[in-house]
Amino acid sequence: MKRYEDLSPSLRCIMTPGPVEVDPRVLRAMSFPVLGQFDPEFTSIMNETMEMLRELFATRNAWAYPIDGTSRAGIEAVMVSLILPGERVLIPIFGRFGHLLHEIAERCGAEVFVLEKPWGSVFEPEEVIAAMETFKPNVVAMVHGETSTGRVQPLGEIGRACRRMDALFIVDAVATLGGIPVETDAWMLDAVVGGTQKCLSVPSGMAPITYNDRAEAKLMTRKRVERGIRTSDVQPGDLSFVRSNYFDLGMLQDYWSPQRLNHHTEMTSMLYALREGLRLTLEEGLDARFARHILHEKALVAGLTAMGLELYGEPSCKLTVVTCVLIPEGIDGESVRTLLLERFGIEIASSFGPLKGKIWRIGTMGFSCRTNNVLRLLGALEAALLRHGFEVFYGLGVQAALDVYEENVR
Repeated sequence: MKRYEDLSPSLRCIMTPGPVEVDPRVLRAMSFPVLGQFDPEFTSIMNETMEMLRELFATRNAWAYPIDGTSRAGIEAVMVSLILPGERVLIPIFGRFGHLLHEIAERCGAEVFVLEKPWGSVFEPEEVIAAMETFKPNVVAMVHGETSTGRVQPLGEIGRACRRMDALFIVDAVATLGGIPVETDAWMLDAVVGGTQKCLSVPSGMAPITYNDRAEAKLMTRKRVERGIRTSDVQPGDLSFVRSNYFDLGMLQDYWSPQRLNHHTEMTSMLYALREGLRLTLEEGLDARFARHILHEKALVAGLTAMGLELYGEPSCKLTVVTCVLIPEGIDGESVRTLLLERFGIEIASSFGPLKGKIWRIGTMGFSCRTNNVLRLLGALEAALLRHGFEVFYGLGVQAALDVYEENVR
Protein backbone atom coordinates (compact mmCIF):
# COMPACT_ATOMS: atom_id res chain seq x y z
CA MET A 1 0.00 0.00 0.00
CA LYS A 2 1.36 3.41 -0.99
CA ARG A 3 2.14 5.76 1.90
CA TYR A 4 1.99 9.50 1.57
CA GLU A 5 4.24 12.04 3.26
CA ASP A 6 2.94 14.78 5.50
CA LEU A 7 1.78 17.76 3.46
CA SER A 8 4.49 20.42 3.58
CA PRO A 9 4.18 23.02 0.76
CA SER A 10 7.23 25.18 0.06
CA LEU A 11 7.34 28.75 1.33
CA ARG A 12 7.13 31.06 -1.68
CA CYS A 13 7.39 34.76 -2.36
CA ILE A 14 4.34 35.06 -4.61
CA MET A 15 4.50 38.15 -6.83
CA THR A 16 1.86 37.17 -9.37
CA PRO A 17 -1.41 39.00 -10.17
CA GLY A 18 -3.16 36.36 -8.05
CA PRO A 19 -3.15 34.29 -6.07
CA VAL A 20 -0.88 36.12 -3.64
CA GLU A 21 0.57 35.29 -0.24
CA VAL A 22 -2.09 34.87 2.45
CA ASP A 23 -1.75 36.94 5.60
CA PRO A 24 -0.80 34.60 8.50
CA ARG A 25 -3.66 36.03 10.55
CA VAL A 26 -6.07 34.87 7.84
CA LEU A 27 -4.56 31.38 7.91
CA ARG A 28 -4.96 31.35 11.68
CA ALA A 29 -8.63 32.31 11.36
CA MET A 30 -9.18 29.34 9.05
CA SER A 31 -8.08 26.97 11.83
CA PHE A 32 -10.84 28.03 14.23
CA PRO A 33 -13.62 25.55 15.20
CA VAL A 34 -16.41 25.02 12.69
CA LEU A 35 -19.85 26.33 13.63
CA GLY A 36 -23.19 25.29 12.20
CA GLN A 37 -24.43 27.56 9.45
CA PHE A 38 -27.50 28.66 11.47
CA ASP A 39 -25.70 28.96 14.80
CA PRO A 40 -26.30 32.52 16.13
CA GLU A 41 -22.54 32.94 16.51
CA PHE A 42 -22.08 32.11 12.85
CA THR A 43 -24.94 34.29 11.57
CA SER A 44 -23.41 37.14 13.57
CA ILE A 45 -20.16 36.58 11.63
CA MET A 46 -22.19 36.68 8.41
CA ASN A 47 -23.71 40.02 9.39
CA GLU A 48 -20.33 41.51 10.27
CA THR A 49 -18.93 40.34 6.94
CA MET A 50 -21.74 42.10 5.09
CA GLU A 51 -21.11 45.32 7.04
CA MET A 52 -17.41 45.29 6.21
CA LEU A 53 -18.06 44.49 2.55
CA ARG A 54 -20.31 47.54 2.25
CA GLU A 55 -17.47 49.72 3.50
CA LEU A 56 -14.96 48.10 1.15
CA PHE A 57 -17.29 48.44 -1.87
CA ALA A 58 -18.05 52.06 -0.86
CA THR A 59 -21.78 51.41 -0.99
CA ARG A 60 -24.98 51.71 1.00
CA ASN A 61 -26.45 48.71 -0.84
CA ALA A 62 -28.48 46.33 1.30
CA TRP A 63 -26.83 43.38 -0.45
CA ALA A 64 -23.10 42.78 -0.09
CA TYR A 65 -22.11 39.16 0.56
CA PRO A 66 -19.81 36.45 -0.83
CA ILE A 67 -20.61 33.76 -3.37
CA ASP A 68 -19.07 30.41 -2.44
CA GLY A 69 -16.65 29.62 -5.24
CA THR A 70 -13.80 31.38 -7.01
CA SER A 71 -14.09 34.85 -8.50
CA ARG A 72 -15.48 33.36 -11.68
CA ALA A 73 -18.36 31.94 -9.63
CA GLY A 74 -19.23 35.45 -8.51
CA ILE A 75 -19.12 36.78 -12.07
CA GLU A 76 -21.31 33.93 -13.30
CA ALA A 77 -23.80 34.31 -10.44
CA VAL A 78 -24.30 38.00 -11.18
CA MET A 79 -24.54 37.58 -14.95
CA VAL A 80 -26.77 34.49 -14.88
CA SER A 81 -29.13 36.22 -12.45
CA LEU A 82 -29.30 39.56 -14.27
CA ILE A 83 -29.21 38.64 -17.97
CA LEU A 84 -32.34 37.18 -19.57
CA PRO A 85 -32.24 35.14 -22.77
CA GLY A 86 -32.51 37.47 -25.76
CA GLU A 87 -31.45 40.61 -23.90
CA ARG A 88 -28.96 42.98 -25.49
CA VAL A 89 -25.61 43.04 -23.69
CA LEU A 90 -22.69 45.34 -24.52
CA ILE A 91 -19.20 44.16 -23.51
CA PRO A 92 -16.18 46.42 -24.09
CA ILE A 93 -13.07 44.19 -24.12
CA PHE A 94 -9.47 45.24 -23.51
CA GLY A 95 -7.97 41.94 -22.28
CA ARG A 96 -8.57 38.29 -21.47
CA PHE A 97 -11.28 38.73 -18.87
CA GLY A 98 -13.50 40.85 -21.09
CA HIS A 99 -13.64 37.79 -23.32
CA LEU A 100 -14.77 35.79 -20.28
CA LEU A 101 -17.69 38.19 -19.77
CA HIS A 102 -18.55 37.74 -23.45
CA GLU A 103 -18.58 33.96 -23.12
CA ILE A 104 -20.78 33.96 -20.01
CA ALA A 105 -23.23 36.42 -21.60
CA GLU A 106 -23.50 34.12 -24.62
CA ARG A 107 -24.22 31.17 -22.34
CA CYS A 108 -27.02 33.26 -20.80
CA GLY A 109 -28.60 33.42 -24.26
CA ALA A 110 -27.98 37.13 -24.68
CA GLU A 111 -27.55 39.04 -27.92
CA VAL A 112 -23.98 40.23 -27.33
CA PHE A 113 -22.38 43.33 -28.83
CA VAL A 114 -18.62 43.62 -28.42
CA LEU A 115 -16.19 46.53 -28.58
CA GLU A 116 -12.49 45.67 -28.63
CA LYS A 117 -9.39 47.71 -27.85
CA PRO A 118 -5.84 46.59 -28.57
CA TRP A 119 -4.39 44.95 -25.47
CA GLY A 120 -2.35 47.42 -23.44
CA SER A 121 -4.87 50.26 -23.63
CA VAL A 122 -8.39 51.01 -22.36
CA PHE A 123 -11.50 52.76 -23.65
CA GLU A 124 -12.26 56.44 -23.58
CA PRO A 125 -15.67 56.65 -21.86
CA GLU A 126 -17.09 58.39 -24.93
CA GLU A 127 -16.39 55.30 -27.04
CA VAL A 128 -18.46 53.08 -24.76
CA ILE A 129 -21.25 55.64 -24.42
CA ALA A 130 -21.47 56.03 -28.22
CA ALA A 131 -21.79 52.25 -28.57
CA MET A 132 -24.55 52.26 -25.95
CA GLU A 133 -26.46 54.86 -27.94
CA THR A 134 -26.14 52.67 -31.03
CA PHE A 135 -26.89 49.23 -29.55
CA LYS A 136 -29.36 50.25 -26.77
CA PRO A 137 -28.20 47.47 -24.40
CA ASN A 138 -30.17 46.17 -21.43
CA VAL A 139 -26.88 45.38 -19.70
CA VAL A 140 -23.29 46.65 -19.97
CA ALA A 141 -20.61 44.35 -18.51
CA MET A 142 -17.02 45.49 -18.13
CA VAL A 143 -13.74 44.70 -16.38
CA HIS A 144 -12.33 47.35 -14.02
CA GLY A 145 -8.75 46.09 -13.63
CA GLU A 146 -7.48 43.74 -16.37
CA THR A 147 -4.67 41.59 -14.95
CA SER A 148 -3.82 40.13 -18.36
CA THR A 149 -2.61 43.53 -19.56
CA GLY A 150 -2.07 45.49 -16.34
CA ARG A 151 -4.57 48.22 -17.29
CA VAL A 152 -7.41 49.91 -15.37
CA GLN A 153 -10.60 51.26 -16.96
CA PRO A 154 -12.24 54.52 -15.75
CA LEU A 155 -15.88 53.77 -14.95
CA GLY A 156 -17.59 56.87 -13.56
CA GLU A 157 -18.83 58.41 -16.82
CA ILE A 158 -19.92 55.03 -18.15
CA GLY A 159 -21.88 54.36 -14.96
CA ARG A 160 -23.72 57.67 -15.26
CA ALA A 161 -24.55 56.90 -18.90
CA CYS A 162 -25.90 53.46 -17.95
CA ARG A 163 -28.16 55.04 -15.35
CA ARG A 164 -29.35 57.66 -17.84
CA MET A 165 -30.10 55.00 -20.50
CA ASP A 166 -31.60 52.55 -17.98
CA ALA A 167 -29.02 49.83 -18.61
CA LEU A 168 -27.67 47.72 -15.76
CA PHE A 169 -23.92 48.09 -15.30
CA ILE A 170 -22.08 44.93 -14.17
CA VAL A 171 -18.41 45.35 -13.20
CA ASP A 172 -15.64 42.79 -12.65
CA ALA A 173 -13.53 44.31 -9.85
CA VAL A 174 -11.82 41.03 -8.96
CA ALA A 175 -8.30 42.47 -9.33
CA THR A 176 -8.96 45.88 -7.84
CA LEU A 177 -11.10 45.39 -4.72
CA GLY A 178 -8.93 46.20 -1.69
CA GLY A 179 -6.03 47.51 -3.76
CA ILE A 180 -7.39 50.61 -5.48
CA PRO A 181 -10.67 52.48 -4.96
CA VAL A 182 -13.86 50.78 -6.13
CA GLU A 183 -16.56 53.46 -5.75
CA THR A 184 -19.75 51.47 -6.25
CA ASP A 185 -22.25 54.22 -5.42
CA ALA A 186 -20.31 57.22 -6.70
CA TRP A 187 -19.70 55.55 -10.06
CA MET A 188 -23.30 54.24 -10.26
CA LEU A 189 -22.32 50.58 -10.58
CA ASP A 190 -25.36 48.30 -10.34
CA ALA A 191 -23.54 45.04 -9.57
CA VAL A 192 -19.87 44.54 -8.68
CA VAL A 193 -17.86 41.34 -8.26
CA GLY A 194 -14.63 41.16 -6.25
CA GLY A 195 -12.11 38.45 -5.47
CA THR A 196 -10.44 37.17 -2.33
CA GLN A 197 -7.16 35.82 -3.71
CA LYS A 198 -5.76 39.11 -4.93
CA CYS A 199 -5.65 42.38 -2.98
CA LEU A 200 -7.51 40.94 0.05
CA SER A 201 -4.84 38.23 0.59
CA VAL A 202 -7.39 35.51 1.36
CA PRO A 203 -7.29 32.09 -0.34
CA SER A 204 -9.31 31.67 -3.51
CA GLY A 205 -12.74 30.24 -2.82
CA MET A 206 -15.12 33.15 -2.24
CA ALA A 207 -16.29 36.01 -4.45
CA PRO A 208 -17.61 39.10 -2.66
CA ILE A 209 -20.42 40.78 -4.57
CA THR A 210 -22.72 43.75 -4.11
CA TYR A 211 -25.76 44.94 -6.04
CA ASN A 212 -28.24 47.76 -5.69
CA ASP A 213 -32.03 48.08 -5.67
CA ARG A 214 -32.17 48.27 -9.49
CA ALA A 215 -30.43 44.94 -9.81
CA GLU A 216 -32.44 43.38 -6.99
CA ALA A 217 -35.73 44.39 -8.58
CA LYS A 218 -34.75 42.53 -11.75
CA LEU A 219 -33.38 39.39 -10.15
CA MET A 220 -36.42 39.05 -7.88
CA THR A 221 -38.67 38.77 -10.94
CA ARG A 222 -36.49 35.81 -11.99
CA LYS A 223 -36.11 34.08 -8.62
CA ARG A 224 -37.22 30.45 -8.51
CA VAL A 225 -37.20 28.78 -5.09
CA GLU A 226 -36.18 25.13 -5.35
CA ARG A 227 -38.91 22.53 -5.09
CA GLY A 228 -37.91 20.98 -1.78
CA ILE A 229 -38.36 24.20 0.20
CA ARG A 230 -41.18 25.98 -1.66
CA THR A 231 -44.21 27.13 0.27
CA SER A 232 -46.07 28.09 -2.91
CA ASP A 233 -46.26 26.81 -6.47
CA VAL A 234 -46.29 30.33 -7.92
CA GLN A 235 -43.01 30.70 -9.80
CA PRO A 236 -41.70 32.78 -12.73
CA GLY A 237 -42.50 31.67 -16.25
CA ASP A 238 -40.37 29.15 -18.11
CA LEU A 239 -38.30 31.71 -20.02
CA SER A 240 -37.65 34.19 -17.24
CA PHE A 241 -36.37 32.25 -14.23
CA VAL A 242 -32.66 31.96 -13.43
CA ARG A 243 -31.42 28.76 -15.03
CA SER A 244 -28.86 28.02 -12.33
CA ASN A 245 -29.90 26.80 -8.91
CA TYR A 246 -26.52 27.39 -7.27
CA PHE A 247 -26.10 30.89 -8.71
CA ASP A 248 -29.65 32.21 -8.25
CA LEU A 249 -29.01 35.46 -6.35
CA GLY A 250 -32.67 35.65 -5.34
CA MET A 251 -32.31 32.44 -3.35
CA LEU A 252 -28.82 33.30 -2.10
CA GLN A 253 -29.98 36.60 -0.64
CA ASP A 254 -32.71 34.73 1.27
CA TYR A 255 -29.92 32.87 3.04
CA TRP A 256 -28.03 36.10 3.78
CA SER A 257 -31.22 37.86 4.93
CA PRO A 258 -32.85 37.53 8.38
CA GLN A 259 -34.91 34.67 6.89
CA ARG A 260 -31.81 32.43 6.77
CA LEU A 261 -33.65 30.26 4.24
CA ASN A 262 -31.43 27.26 3.52
CA HIS A 263 -29.77 27.23 0.13
CA HIS A 264 -26.44 25.43 0.56
CA THR A 265 -24.01 24.58 3.34
CA GLU A 266 -21.90 27.67 3.93
CA MET A 267 -18.09 27.47 3.61
CA THR A 268 -17.48 28.12 7.30
CA SER A 269 -13.69 28.32 7.36
CA MET A 270 -13.57 30.39 4.20
CA LEU A 271 -16.00 32.87 5.72
CA TYR A 272 -13.73 33.13 8.76
CA ALA A 273 -10.89 33.89 6.34
CA LEU A 274 -12.86 36.51 4.46
CA ARG A 275 -14.00 38.21 7.64
CA GLU A 276 -10.42 38.39 8.92
CA GLY A 277 -9.13 39.64 5.57
CA LEU A 278 -11.77 42.37 5.56
CA ARG A 279 -11.05 43.25 9.18
CA LEU A 280 -7.34 43.66 8.44
CA THR A 281 -8.10 45.74 5.36
CA LEU A 282 -10.33 48.16 7.26
CA GLU A 283 -7.96 48.21 10.24
CA GLU A 284 -5.17 49.41 7.94
CA GLY A 285 -7.54 52.03 6.50
CA LEU A 286 -8.55 52.15 2.85
CA ASP A 287 -6.65 55.35 2.06
CA ALA A 288 -3.51 54.03 3.74
CA ARG A 289 -3.89 50.70 1.96
CA PHE A 290 -4.27 52.32 -1.46
CA ALA A 291 -1.23 54.52 -0.72
CA ARG A 292 0.80 51.43 0.25
CA HIS A 293 0.04 49.79 -3.08
CA ILE A 294 1.06 52.97 -4.93
CA LEU A 295 4.35 53.18 -3.01
CA HIS A 296 5.43 49.61 -3.74
CA GLU A 297 4.39 49.92 -7.38
CA LYS A 298 6.54 53.05 -7.65
CA ALA A 299 9.54 51.28 -6.10
CA LEU A 300 9.10 48.23 -8.34
CA VAL A 301 8.79 50.30 -11.51
CA ALA A 302 11.83 52.39 -10.56
CA GLY A 303 13.88 49.24 -9.99
CA LEU A 304 12.80 47.52 -13.21
CA THR A 305 13.52 50.50 -15.41
CA ALA A 306 16.83 51.23 -13.67
CA MET A 307 18.09 47.74 -14.49
CA GLY A 308 17.31 48.33 -18.17
CA LEU A 309 13.90 46.68 -18.61
CA GLU A 310 10.94 48.20 -20.48
CA LEU A 311 7.36 48.26 -19.26
CA TYR A 312 4.43 47.14 -21.40
CA GLY A 313 1.26 49.07 -22.11
CA GLU A 314 -0.10 52.61 -22.14
CA PRO A 315 1.29 54.35 -19.02
CA SER A 316 -1.76 56.58 -18.46
CA CYS A 317 -4.01 53.62 -17.66
CA LYS A 318 -1.55 51.41 -15.77
CA LEU A 319 -3.10 49.26 -13.05
CA THR A 320 -1.38 50.03 -9.74
CA VAL A 321 -1.30 46.44 -8.52
CA VAL A 322 0.03 44.74 -11.68
CA THR A 323 3.18 45.71 -13.56
CA CYS A 324 3.79 44.21 -17.01
CA VAL A 325 7.37 43.94 -18.23
CA LEU A 326 8.49 43.28 -21.79
CA ILE A 327 10.67 40.19 -21.97
CA PRO A 328 13.98 41.33 -23.55
CA GLU A 329 14.64 40.13 -27.07
CA GLY A 330 16.49 36.83 -27.12
CA ILE A 331 15.65 35.97 -23.51
CA ASP A 332 13.64 32.83 -22.71
CA GLY A 333 11.00 34.23 -20.38
CA GLU A 334 9.91 30.85 -19.06
CA SER A 335 13.49 29.88 -18.26
CA VAL A 336 13.87 33.09 -16.22
CA ARG A 337 10.62 32.37 -14.35
CA THR A 338 11.76 28.81 -13.62
CA LEU A 339 15.10 30.03 -12.24
CA LEU A 340 13.33 32.58 -10.03
CA LEU A 341 11.05 29.90 -8.63
CA GLU A 342 13.54 27.07 -8.19
CA ARG A 343 16.54 29.06 -6.90
CA PHE A 344 14.95 32.05 -5.18
CA GLY A 345 11.47 30.78 -4.28
CA ILE A 346 9.89 33.71 -6.13
CA GLU A 347 6.94 33.35 -8.49
CA ILE A 348 6.01 35.87 -11.17
CA ALA A 349 3.51 35.29 -13.99
CA SER A 350 3.64 34.95 -17.75
CA SER A 351 0.64 35.98 -19.87
CA PHE A 352 -2.01 34.71 -22.28
CA GLY A 353 -3.24 34.99 -25.85
CA PRO A 354 -1.45 37.64 -27.94
CA LEU A 355 0.91 38.41 -25.03
CA LYS A 356 2.01 34.84 -24.40
CA GLY A 357 5.81 34.74 -24.25
CA LYS A 358 6.06 38.53 -24.65
CA ILE A 359 5.63 39.88 -21.12
CA TRP A 360 6.06 39.02 -17.47
CA ARG A 361 3.33 40.15 -15.09
CA ILE A 362 4.34 41.10 -11.56
CA GLY A 363 1.72 41.60 -8.87
CA THR A 364 2.09 43.89 -5.86
CA MET A 365 -1.12 42.94 -4.09
CA GLY A 366 -2.28 42.72 -0.51
CA PHE A 367 0.08 40.93 1.88
CA SER A 368 2.56 40.29 -0.96
CA CYS A 369 2.85 44.05 -1.46
CA ARG A 370 5.68 44.88 0.94
CA THR A 371 9.22 46.23 0.86
CA ASN A 372 11.18 43.03 1.41
CA ASN A 373 9.28 41.26 -1.40
CA VAL A 374 9.94 44.05 -3.91
CA LEU A 375 13.65 44.25 -3.06
CA ARG A 376 14.05 40.47 -3.06
CA LEU A 377 12.40 40.21 -6.47
CA LEU A 378 14.53 42.95 -8.01
CA GLY A 379 17.75 41.40 -6.77
CA ALA A 380 16.76 37.92 -7.89
CA LEU A 381 15.54 39.11 -11.30
CA GLU A 382 18.84 40.89 -11.89
CA ALA A 383 20.75 37.69 -11.09
CA ALA A 384 18.45 35.59 -13.31
CA LEU A 385 18.80 37.97 -16.23
CA LEU A 386 22.59 38.04 -15.90
CA ARG A 387 22.52 34.25 -15.88
CA HIS A 388 20.61 34.38 -19.20
CA GLY A 389 23.03 36.78 -20.87
CA PHE A 390 21.06 40.02 -20.57
CA GLU A 391 23.24 43.06 -19.94
CA VAL A 392 21.73 44.38 -16.72
CA PHE A 393 22.86 47.67 -15.18
CA TYR A 394 24.51 46.06 -12.14
CA GLY A 395 22.89 46.84 -8.79
CA LEU A 396 20.88 49.79 -10.03
CA GLY A 397 17.48 48.11 -9.71
CA VAL A 398 17.60 47.55 -5.96
CA GLN A 399 19.24 50.95 -5.41
CA ALA A 400 16.48 52.75 -7.35
CA ALA A 401 13.81 51.00 -5.29
CA LEU A 402 15.64 51.87 -2.06
CA ASP A 403 15.73 55.51 -3.18
CA VAL A 404 11.92 55.45 -3.51
CA TYR A 405 11.50 53.95 -0.05
CA GLU A 406 13.91 56.41 1.55
CA GLU A 407 12.19 59.31 -0.20
CA ASN A 408 8.89 58.11 1.26
CA VAL A 409 10.37 58.06 4.80
CA ARG A 410 11.46 61.67 4.42
